[in-house]
Amino acid sequence: MAVRSYKDLLVWQKSMDMVTDVYRLTALLPPSELYGLTNQLRRAAISVPSNLAEGSSRRSTKEFLRFVNIASGSLAEMETQLQIAANLALLRAEQISALSAKSEEISKMLHSLHRTLSQKTVEKNNVVPLDSKL
Repeated sequence: MAVRSYKDLLVWQKSMDMVTDVYRLTALLPPSELYGLTNQLRRAAISVPSNLAEGSSRRSTKEFLRFVNIASGSLAEMETQLQIAANLALLRAEQISALSAKSEEISKMLHSLHRTLSQKTVEKNNVVPLDSKL
């Protein structure tokens, strides 16, 4: 199936599901964290599918690659914030574990998307990547 829209990207769909999970999980955080971890986790999670949508709507593969990188960074930020919540015992380990597993899957998908887009850029520009065997 051809990708006609960012909504067709499985990584976008899974990251949208992850946002829902983050909202449900952060609702369990104490009210004192509303402007701390709750807000930061939600913003980082929202950034992943948002950057995929924005990047795929750009006119060049190079720009899309940049937004995939930003989405990856936001995902790493979210994972760090989950670890902070774990360190502070604000959430149970099994709650964090389930979300971390989804995050890891999305991270692998983002890496794969990045690799695919990078290859497309190399082919389009007829450039030989530095790590290729000549």
